[in-house]
Amino acid sequence: MMVILFSIGASFLLAVLLGPLFIPLLRRLKFGQQIRTEGPQSHLKKSGTPTMGGIIIMFALMIAFLKFSDKTAEFWVLLTAALGFGLVGFLDDYIKIVFKRSLGLTARQKLFGQLLFSIIVCAMLYNMNHSTEITIPGTAWGFDLGWFYYPMVVIIMFAASNSVNFTDGLDGLLAGTSAIAFGAFTVVALQTSAHESAVFSAAMVGAVLGFLVFNAHPAKVFMGDMGSLGIGGGIAAVAILTKTELLLIIIGGVFVMEMLSVILQVASFKLRGKRIFKMSPIHHHFELIGWSEWKVVTVFWLVGLVLAAIGLLFVI
Repeated sequence: MMVILFSIGASFLLAVLLGPLFIPLLRRLKFGQQIRTEGPQSHLKKSGTPTMGGIIIMFALMIAFLKFSDKTAEFWVLLTAALGFGLVGFLDDYIKIVFKRSLGLTARQKLFGQLLFSIIVCAMLYNMNHSTEITIPGTAWGFDLGWFYYPMVVIIMFAASNSVNFTDGLDGLLAGTSAIAFGAFTVVALQTSAHESAVFSAAMVGAVLGFLVFNAHPAKVFMGDMGSLGIGGGIAAVAILTKTELLLIIIGGVFVMEMLSVILQVASFKLRGKRIFKMSPIHHHFELIGWSEWKVVTVFWLVGLVLAAIGLLFVI
C-alpha cells in the first residue's frame, strides 16, 4: 500500500514541478490552442492558451511508474498503451499547431496509429499468455473468446482512447474525471492482485491531479490529444490486464456518455436532418443551455464519482 501512496505522491509532485517549466516553454514556442468558432462563444477567449500539456502528464507518469513498478511483462503493456497512444496524440497536436492544420492528423492517419499500437499490445498479451476469457462483473460467469478476444482488445482501446478524447473540452473536466476513474481502477487492481496495474493507475492519478493544478478553470494549459489519447490508452490497458474489461463501461461511464452523445448526434443528423443536442460532445450542450463551465465540470465529476463507486461494488 505504501508503494501506491508513494506512486501517487511522486507523480503529483513531478507534475506540479514540471508545470512551471513546460508552460512558459509551450508559450514561447507558440503552441497555443485553436478554438472552434462554432463552439460556445465563451471559449474564444481561451484561444492561444498553451496546449500539448499532456507531456507533463506522460513524463510524470513515466518517471513514477519506472521508479515503483516491478518491470514485469504487464509493465511494458501499460507503458506501450499509454505512451504509444500519447505519441499519436502528440503528432496530432504538433501538426495542428506547427502546420496550422485545424484537424491535425487525417482520420486515416490517426486510425493507423491507434491500430498499430493496439496490435502491438495484442502481441504482447499473446506472448504473456494473457487470458482470453471475459467475465461478467459481479458474477462468477464468464466465457472464453479465444482468438476473437484480440479484436475485442483493439475495439476496447479504440473506444476508450476516443471517448476520453471527446471528454477533453472544458477546463479540468478530463483531468478530474480521469483521476476518479484511475482511482477506482487502483482499488480494482489491488483487489485483483494486479500490482503493476495498481502502481500505474496510482501514478496516473497523481499525474493528472498535478496537471489539474494548472488546468483547473481558468486553465493555464490544456493537455491536448497527447494527454487525452495517452490517458485513454492507459485506462484501456488497465481494464484489460485486470480482466475487468466490461467494468470499464461503468467506471468510465462519463467517457461512454460523451462518446455516445457524439454518435447519436451524428446519426440523428444524417438520418433525420435534426440534432438531438445543441452541440456534442454533451458537455457543450449543457454550456449552451446556460450552465457555467465550472458547473458542468463539477456535475460531471460528481457523476464520475457515483459511477466509480457503483463499479467498485462489483469487486469489493
